[in-house]
Amino acid sequence: MKIGVALLGAVAVIGSVSLFAHGLAGGLGITANKPFNSITDTGSAPIFKTSYAGAPATTVQPVDFEKAASLAVPSVVHIKTLTKLKETAGRQQPGEDQDPMGEMFRHFFGDGGGGGREFQQQSPDQRASGSGVIISQDGYIVTNNHVVDGATEITVTMNNRSNYTAKVIGTDPNTDLALIKIEGKNLPVMAIGNSDDVKLGQWVMAIGYPLNLDVTVTQGIVSAKSRNIGINQAAAPVEAFIQTDAAVNPGSSGGALVNTNGELVAINSAIASPTGAFAGYAYSIPSNLMKKVIGDIMKYGSVQRGYIGISMAPEGLEDAKKKELGINTDVDGVYVMEVAPKGAAAQAGLQKGDVIVKVNGIKVDENAQLAELVARQKPGDKVSLTFVRNGSQQSVDVTLQGKMSEFASMKSAAVQSMGADFSDLSKDDAAKLGVDGGVVVNNLKEGGVLSNQTNMRPGFIITKVGDQPVKSVDEFRDALSKQGSNFQIQGIYPDSREAYYYGINDFKK
Repeated sequence: MKIGVALLGAVAVIGSVSLFAHGLAGGLGITANKPFNSITDTGSAPIFKTSYAGAPATTVQPVDFEKAASLAVPSVVHIKTLTKLKETAGRQQPGEDQDPMGEMFRHFFGDGGGGGREFQQQSPDQRASGSGVIISQDGYIVTNNHVVDGATEITVTMNNRSNYTAKVIGTDPNTDLALIKIEGKNLPVMAIGNSDDVKLGQWVMAIGYPLNLDVTVTQGIVSAKSRNIGINQAAAPVEAFIQTDAAVNPGSSGGALVNTNGELVAINSAIASPTGAFAGYAYSIPSNLMKKVIGDIMKYGSVQRGYIGISMAPEGLEDAKKKELGINTDVDGVYVMEVAPKGAAAQAGLQKGDVIVKVNGIKVDENAQLAELVARQKPGDKVSLTFVRNGSQQSVDVTLQGKMSEFASMKSAAVQSMGADFSDLSKDDAAKLGVDGGVVVNNLKEGGVLSNQTNMRPGFIITKVGDQPVKSVDEFRDALSKQGSNFQIQGIYPDSREAYYYGINDFKK
């Protein structure tokens, strides 16, 4: 779970309620014998009018959330998780004190190796709380990845107090979505709306289980769309949040944002706050993106994501910086900073400096919006891109690829910033150490990431970066390019078979 810091001291918070906790939750649903407008149904949902019957057409009626709440609340569930942490082992150096915090940090970030006393430490179990939305009569529930990530036990409590044990079907850290399943029949299903139809100023309702309370309903308006707040540190994050001022508090993660027709338009995921509690803004994952991700997990077991193969210029640049980069300030769109040599965009003829203004005919002027529209597609899909080059507007079809593109500038810069020389571990040495391969750290240079942030010694053999095993310098370079700002490097020293972990923070590629 990630805490991101915004300007003016505001904090973007995601997570689940726990003893130390932070997070959001919620859910909503409709009671019906047959689900409609479901994850796998692209048809339109019935419309529930909220105005008063018989009222004159010219009379402005107050917004009525009663119908929407009665339809949605039964489909909102309370998710409680238990994470049983394993006993950890490490080594204490001779002559060192026995401070338990010192021992813990040495275990996770390495102690330099060589000699020392073995120790074990038992961490307490962690309990947390979030929310979810029922999307099928037989028990499929959508929630946030950070609500169930690492959980060893998951309990779902319905609005009618019924309890179920749930299992994780699949997760997608890139969008912070997860699909879980309980064994049930004729469960109340949430109607899913079209998030593309959501407008600024539109009334919406948030439903969830904040602060371990019973189901709670709040209302507000949509205050922004396609908002990127930089809190998702996955390998290929997609943030295109719907922002609302409906009150959402820790414990509402995975809950529902609903329109006045009782339709799900987004999954609550984060809040912006200087205190960790609601302070004005909440952020939710659009329902159209959720349908794609969860539909893939249900059908294939994992997300089938298509990649376009470009890097985009940061938003919010001053005009002077734009001119320095060669960005046409007279065109509103997404500026292409780099095109991956073997990526889909390069094969279609896109170039650095192009400004993408439409995706499949939909006008785009924000990076997050383009990322969301592409993330809804699968590998092999053709996407029509309209772009401006040298003042002329052109269109081209791009066939999306099934893997992240490799940007040479990103990978080489990432390796250089580590501040060391690297070489492949020989096959003979790998066999002697009982590993499949690795990367040897030959020299550590002052001012580099490794010398500044770790006590790594020359000769260390890197075997994993984040969750990605590495057997060569090329794989090491590739793994670095896919990491977020915080990750761990795992490996061994030739004189010890014990695994060492070094934490890297605020990594800049």
